[in-house]
Parts: sequence; structure tokens; C-alpha cells
Amino acid sequence: MNITLRVNGESHDLDLDPRVSLLDALRHHLHLTGTKKGCDHGQCGACTVLLNGRRINACLTLACMHDGDDITTIEGIGADGLTPLQQAFIEHDGFQCGYCTPGQICSAVGMAEELRQGWPSHVTDDLTADPELTRDEIAERMSGNLCRCSCYPGIVNAIRQSLGEQA
Repeated sequence: MNITLRVNGESHDLDLDPRVSLLDALRHHLHLTGTKKGCDHGQCGACTVLLNGRRINACLTLACMHDGDDITTIEGIGADGLTPLQQAFIEHDGFQCGYCTPGQICSAVGMAEELRQGWPSHVTDDLTADPELTRDEIAERMSGNLCRCSCYPGIVNAIRQSLGEQA
């Protein structure tokens, strides 16, 4: 199947088996290995990318479903230098082994946009007000991204700092 994936601002024409996941297309056909394969079942979030600005698990979707869509991987975030979020991950030790970090950062970028748009989460107290950036709110919104090294305090502090809150 011939498709065009627009990844990190560049168009890529691919001839793929229609059963190829977006994750495998990124890693094996475009050689963008920052997006990780963790569980391959949508449970860990290591494969999180941004699709048209929204975060998704790349292992759970087929590449052929995204012909012409805009996809941002970790390689596209901070391509011109570290973003404030990436710098905050370093400053707050938001990673240890680093395997989950690309997915964590992509998810945090998507989460920040959801917050800007006023989307509530399951722990948002007032559904009519803009969500507050509490630790519980961040933990809930990032719950789809697991870290086996348990760097959650550093991850939450990095997100709070990058979004302008006191860590």
C-alpha cells in the first residue's frame, strides 16, 4: 500500500504492508528509533507520538490509517535544541535508564496542549474552570506512560517547571 507520512515536518512516501503499525513504520522504515517499543499493547506509553497535535500510542494504530497526517516524534521535538521541557527533565532527574523518556516527553507536550484547551481529567475538581496544574492532575494525565525506574517525582517536577509552575 502506498502512503505518505508527514513526520517531523517532512513527507515520506512509503510502500507498506497494510498491517504495519505506525510504530514499526517509524522505527523500521523511517529509522526514527527514538520512539520505543515497550509492550506493543498500548499499556506502557513508550511509543507515544503526536498525531495532528494529539498524543497517541503508535503501537496501537496502523500506518496506513495516517496517510497525510502530521506526526511528531521525539526527534521532532527540540530539533533545534533542547526545549524547556527537555531541559527540565535533565534538571529534575526525570529519567534514569531513559527508555521511557521519549514517550514521556511526547505525552507531556500533548498534555500541555490539552491543558491549554481546558480539557478536564478524571481528577479535575471543577469541570467549568480551567484545570489546575496540581501533582495529582499531572499524575492522572500522565498515567498512560510508565517508568520502570520510578522517576515519577522528577517527571512531575519537570512538567510543572516547564509549564511555569513551581516544582
